[in-house]
Amino acid sequence: MEEITSLEPPKLEHFFSDDPYLRPFCDDFVARYKQMQDILHHIDQYMGGLENFTRGYEYFGFNQSEDGSITYREWAPAAANLALIGDFNQWNRHSHQLKKKEYGVWEIVLQPNSDNTPAIPHASIVKVEVTSFHGDKVDHISPWIRYAASSKNSTVYDGIYWQTAQPHVFKYPRPKKPLSLKVYECHVGISSPEPKVASYNNFRENILPRIADLGYNCIQMMAIMEHTYYASFGYQVTNFFAASSRYGTPEELKLLIDTAHSLGIIVLLDLVHSHASKNTLDGLNQFDGSDACYFHSGPLGTHPQWDSRLFNYSSTEVRRFLLSNLRWYMDEYMFDGFRFDGITSMLYRNHGMQGFSGNYEEYFGHNVDNDAIDVSGMPGMCREVEYGGIGFDYRLAMAIPDMWIKMLKEERDEEWKMGHITHTLTNHRYKEKVIAYAESHDQALVGDKTIAFWLMDKDMYTNMSKLSELTPIIERGLALHKMIRLVTFGLGGQGYLNFSGNEFGHPEWLDFPRVGNNESYSFARRQYNLIDDGLLRYQYLYQFDKEMMHLEDTYPWLSVDDKYVSCKHEDDKVIVFERSGFIFCFNFHHHKSFSDYVIGIENPGKYQIVLDTDQEKFGGQNRINRNIDHFTSPKPWHNRQHSTQ
Repeated sequence: MEEITSLEPPKLEHFFSDDPYLRPFCDDFVARYKQMQDILHHIDQYMGGLENFTRGYEYFGFNQSEDGSITYREWAPAAANLALIGDFNQWNRHSHQLKKKEYGVWEIVLQPNSDNTPAIPHASIVKVEVTSFHGDKVDHISPWIRYAASSKNSTVYDGIYWQTAQPHVFKYPRPKKPLSLKVYECHVGISSPEPKVASYNNFRENILPRIADLGYNCIQMMAIMEHTYYASFGYQVTNFFAASSRYGTPEELKLLIDTAHSLGIIVLLDLVHSHASKNTLDGLNQFDGSDACYFHSGPLGTHPQWDSRLFNYSSTEVRRFLLSNLRWYMDEYMFDGFRFDGITSMLYRNHGMQGFSGNYEEYFGHNVDNDAIDVSGMPGMCREVEYGGIGFDYRLAMAIPDMWIKMLKEERDEEWKMGHITHTLTNHRYKEKVIAYAESHDQALVGDKTIAFWLMDKDMYTNMSKLSELTPIIERGLALHKMIRLVTFGLGGQGYLNFSGNEFGHPEWLDFPRVGNNESYSFARRQYNLIDDGLLRYQYLYQFDKEMMHLEDTYPWLSVDDKYVSCKHEDDKVIVFERSGFIFCFNFHHHKSFSDYVIGIENPGKYQIVLDTDQEKFGGQNRINRNIDHFTSPKPWHNRQHSTQ
């Protein structure tokens, strides 16, 4: 392979100007960039270019031509024989033998029936019998299968030949990429109050309108890629090109995405390319009869904690498979982008399990797997490639929810440190955007607690009715739930994320059916019906979240990174900061209120209250007069040129 020699990120010096402490690792940045360019050069020279390379699904798997013929191909370099079997040939293991071509590719062409119908009917079961060099025969699902479903008499999934005569035709264009990304993290299967697996249609009809009403402009769809084990939350993928059949058909998912676009909502796929299920009969594992194929062989190919298989990113065919997988979801389903799961595991040879102290030496050298491109804090993850970065748009600010849960779990209100809160909310790499969030699905899962649960616990079951006493626990819980979200939303990052139901303090944990709970669906649901009941206090939290989102729509601040913390008073438990012309003021004191409290402001003028957590419509006490105009005085305060009270 011809190598490219003049390889250095063209704007690398700008990156080092932003952070001079990275300069000693210049060789690492150059080596990574050179390796990327070498790979792209190889694809251009030998693979027909990136445009062709990322369309692997048009060559591999099942592809039906206009004349009704079907070409089926697989990459199985270690296999001794492949035979196509299924309903279409009464599972005859001898009638449809594949021929081995170059580079480990196997192929068969099925001519149409005498009546010109395809040899394989739509929605029929298909599998491939793979014979290893040791003579073992195993029935597999094609790695490129576009639909898979559970077998009637087994927990093993079947591959389904999907070639509908009525494919969905998209009506609405993709919305423009929003400047302020407000993400609603969601899971189709749990999006119903009923203890069952909910459908794509249910989500489209009942949940999308709620998300649009709240003001989120992006949904992040979890557990879409097919996974036979429902309780894996979608993180043990078995069939990468198949959207999960447990929620409905591919056309129903496409209609859901089309409807989201009509509402101005972009759709992200929660993508799992960091590992794969170790299932053999309905997954990728041992597809060609070896322990390698799509994965590393031996210990390198197994994740020690996740008990799953690890891709060999240095393999050309694995790169084709994974890059084509990205393109498949963008072209076929019109997904707008991806949230990449498990990047830290992909990035480091030890999968990031040793933890990180922040020392730059931990991010470079022999520990880094440059064949892959995070929670580790890797410098440049969210900088452009030409600067020496890896090119992601955002990273998740996971330290923020960790901080809130730790404080709620281990500290009394009077022990909260305002400086610690503001530092954690603002502690991210210069010019690298983050998604801030107070909690996500991680905190909702059984074994952990959501913020609402930490605040109100069992009182949520007895005192969330307006007809019941407003206890100190519920009053404090409602107030802090709103304040925690607003300070995170206001100060935390350049985007914001919320998990389904957490915006209104969902009163149950999330637990998927499994052996440990007798396969119960009782807690695999989200009770959106609670916010429709006018007698319940959940509506207060919902309405506050809605007004918070819509305020940012009207006066954007997430896309403006000019935040300045002027006050973090430890005795008063007060935080004040400015961002995009707004003054955010928080009183976290557990019993003190303050009148005529002086705060610093940089820009002079008249200020009015536009959002108040203590408003009655949000379950507050209306202790603040919203009709007062607040004029600044030229008196400097807290390192600001002006002040008001």
